[in-house]
Amino acid sequence: MAFGAATPTPQLGPAAIETITVTSRVLACDGGDGPLGHPRVWLRITGQQTFCPYCSRVYVLAPGAGEGDDTGH
Repeated sequence: MAFGAATPTPQLGPAAIETITVTSRVLACDGGDGPLGHPRVWLRITGQQTFCPYCSRVYVLAPGAGEGDDTGH
């Protein structure tokens, strides 16, 4: 790269966000990757999806799943 040339900026596209389909409205995320993950957080899907505030994984409720699963605890 020549001196003074602009440094490329990584662009996040749709492929950069991991989407996981789940069958329960309550789930835990630890980021995966063993020691490279993050502290385990418990998430609740109130609509059709939610995301992890640490790793930005998107969790989508499978069609027909979670019916009667919301006990309010």
